[in-house]
Amino acid sequence: MMRRKLYRMTACAAASAVLCGAMSVMPAASVSAAATVFPYVVEGEKLEGADLWTSIYQDELPGYSGEGFAYLAATALTFKVTVPDDGMYSIVVHGAQILNEEGRYQTVEVNGSEYHTTVPYTREWIDFDFGMVRLNQGENTISFLPKYGYMAIDYVTVSEAEFPDLTKATAVPCDPKATAETRALMAYLQSVYGTNILSGQQQIYGGGNGMSTTIRYDSATNTCVDADGKTYTFDEADKDTADDGSTFVWTCYDENGQDYHYNTQNRNYTYNYYDNDVDTIYAITGKYPAIQGFDFGSYCPCYAWDDGVVGRMIEWTNEKGGICTASWHINVPTVLADYTLGEPLDFAKTTYSEKTDFVAANCLVKGTVEYDYFQLCMKNLAAELLKLQDAGVPLIFRPFHEAEGNGGADGKGAWFWWAKEGAEVYKKLWAFLQDTLEKEYGLHNLIWEQNLYAWSDDSALWYSGDDRVDIVAFDKYNTQYNRHDGKTSGPNLDAETGIFYKLVGFVNGGKMVAMAENDSVPSLTNMKVEHAYWLYFCPWYDSEQARFVTGENYQDKDALIELYKSSFCVTLDELPEDLFTNSTPSVSTEKDPDPVVRLGDVDCDGSVELADAVFLAKGIAGLADLSVQGSRNADLDRSGNVEREDLSLFLKVLCGAVDMPKV
Repeated sequence: MMRRKLYRMTACAAASAVLCGAMSVMPAASVSAAATVFPYVVEGEKLEGADLWTSIYQDELPGYSGEGFAYLAATALTFKVTVPDDGMYSIVVHGAQILNEEGRYQTVEVNGSEYHTTVPYTREWIDFDFGMVRLNQGENTISFLPKYGYMAIDYVTVSEAEFPDLTKATAVPCDPKATAETRALMAYLQSVYGTNILSGQQQIYGGGNGMSTTIRYDSATNTCVDADGKTYTFDEADKDTADDGSTFVWTCYDENGQDYHYNTQNRNYTYNYYDNDVDTIYAITGKYPAIQGFDFGSYCPCYAWDDGVVGRMIEWTNEKGGICTASWHINVPTVLADYTLGEPLDFAKTTYSEKTDFVAANCLVKGTVEYDYFQLCMKNLAAELLKLQDAGVPLIFRPFHEAEGNGGADGKGAWFWWAKEGAEVYKKLWAFLQDTLEKEYGLHNLIWEQNLYAWSDDSALWYSGDDRVDIVAFDKYNTQYNRHDGKTSGPNLDAETGIFYKLVGFVNGGKMVAMAENDSVPSLTNMKVEHAYWLYFCPWYDSEQARFVTGENYQDKDALIELYKSSFCVTLDELPEDLFTNSTPSVSTEKDPDPVVRLGDVDCDGSVELADAVFLAKGIAGLADLSVQGSRNADLDRSGNVEREDLSLFLKVLCGAVDMPKV
């Protein structure tokens, strides 16, 4: 007995020393008030600024808790919580909304940053999920703002966020006949998802990044030659005659296959510098992105012309080992009466916006102009996709993107023609395209990626279904609006974690979730602290309208460099050599740890002792890296996070004050 007591006294002394040492290397807590105990529940009528309501004028709403409820009208309703460390929390309102049957937009402000959701019409008390928000170490102010308001609040619950299991996302393509390369790419993407993020960059398309040269055609010598005397090859059959009778060739080439096109105005040759954006990323970070984005918008039947995108995609995959993704900005006639099927149409008379009399639903109806036109669209697209398939190039294909637009299943918030008639027509159009490409044209090299938003639960109504979608994607453009960082200008490094997990919920965790387009790239710190495990990011390209790559208002170069050079971010040089041949890539043990949890065995050596507490203290302080299995073993309070509370509990176990918790 004396020996056991002596051991405990020694252990307590050692544990105290561990705790003191740990606290000396941990960041100093700035919590000015006692930490809030979660889940934290506050009655609506107890919110700052609230009045006590027991009915909404003549409307009785029985079943509320407490003395009554609060009604969000002209005054903000506020409360505060205190947390020990930065982290993610969920906010749920138990409330009612009896003003708008179509739902009502609501705003919650957290430390000056606004988050939004649409709450449904209900005369019953139900939960309104405002999603995940980040709370900062110390005191946090949460307010429901009366921007739209007229929401009854019975009580509010703030809980520590529970992160779903991202390993549930499938690696099996929705196309059962997917090519071997496509299956291999899907398997690799799934192996990365939830632990890393793939870097990406969108390439300009069409006639973008035009560059002038000094190349001229010299009829006397029958050569294309520049000011330095360098000559270029051309096809004799490509010769033509200008209005003044002079001879020229339409296209000439250099030794690298770069094509230069005749400019009828200046009579010189120009080319499109399509690699400008990825080369800029390399110049900034010293790395190339793993994924490059392309677009098939140049193959519209109104003005179909070949901008060489397929050749660039084949080169990116087969020569450089990169991954391709592509959208499809397919235009339609703005006014159908202006167009004759199969004939060219002035580009200015076409659009991909919703401002057209082109009826999307008619794409499915034989005998209509829209049906015949859309058949041409698919024919042109399939011809290019087949070139990729023949070259063994799989593609993350994102047609009909950003469908919901500004919100609403009826299509009233849509900004593209393919969505202006609502979610049901949109999903039929998606299925029609997919079936035609697979069954009529025999295309099976596509990974089908669908854009979704998260304005409300109704946003999920745009989802085409597990059997038709491989990846769900979100396009993040919030540098100029809808910011959550409390700033009004400059790069927005927000990870949009709430939206990420909202989309994960829409698909029940069964699909990978990506950031298919973005302006500012989220910071490494925000993504890691908030567990925002987007599959990949992909900034839009630089243009005269907005410089998403080099504009100081859009990208924080230091944050971009930090992300690209981190072990969290996968770049082109880090993609596996067997990326398109190995359909069952090995999954690291860090991704799939031992399912058996051995609480306290932080260093995973098979025993639980003081050394484990020391290792845990160093891990919390950022002085040591805990393995995935070690982190699971260190989570003594089973909260899902390794934090100070686990160390405190461990020290009490070593002192004999409490027993080791059960798994």
